[in-house]
Amino acid sequence: MLKNLQKKYFLLVSTFLILYFFFNLITGDRGLVSYLEKKEILSELEIKEVNLIKEIEELEFKNSLLSDNLDLDYIETLIRERFLFGNKNETIYIIKNNDAKN
Repeated sequence: MLKNLQKKYFLLVSTFLILYFFFNLITGDRGLVSYLEKKEILSELEIKEVNLIKEIEELEFKNSLLSDNLDLDYIETLIRERFLFGNKNETIYIIKNNDAKN
């Protein structure tokens, strides 16, 4: 009877250990679900990084137009956009983007 009880005890403990490791493998902090969530976050961050790099390059280009070799055409474009400035006998049209979908 003692051997039978030891076998059942061993089977019960080993079953619980296997279930414990299986659930931790799937849902734990280092499990499969967590891995997939972290992989998704990584891909989102990589996309954000690419967008930020493009924005930085664009800003550096605009800065170089204002500092290195002064580009008068670019300065004129900035003045026209910011201050709605125009020449005499010139009509200025303001076009607003309406992105609202009906």
